[in-house]
Amino acid sequence: MPTDTSLSAALAARLVEATRRHDLPAMLDCFTADFVNETPAHPARSFTGVDQVRNNWSQIFAAVPDLQADVVRRAVEDDTVWIEWEMRGRRRDGSPHLMRGVTIFRVAGDRFGSVRFYLEPVEEGGAGIDHAVREHLGQ
Repeated sequence: MPTDTSLSAALAARLVEATRRHDLPAMLDCFTADFVNETPAHPARSFTGVDQVRNNWSQIFAAVPDLQADVVRRAVEDDTVWIEWEMRGRRRDGSPHLMRGVTIFRVAGDRFGSVRFYLEPVEEGGAGIDHAVREHLGQ
């Protein structure tokens, strides 16, 4: 009998492969109907329901047809799966698409029931850390 950790690892592998193949039905099969996405850095972007997952990924696959999803690191413990992603490609207008970050999934049965989502667009260039800290503090 597989352990919770092995089931969680298998589910993570299914999600990664479905994302790499741009296989939306296989991706959606990784989530519960009442899936909860919490986006702590942008709370207004949080949502509930697999229909929103479908809407989001339909748009992503259409807008970035050559999207590549790479796993930088992954950790699995019992019903929790941490995946550090790098997602890159070119948008239809030719501009680069690059996102990096972490998703922390909780498994419910044989699917993901929730995620804490920390995947963000990469800001190339820009000000250094000193400026960013001062700006954040209003100085």
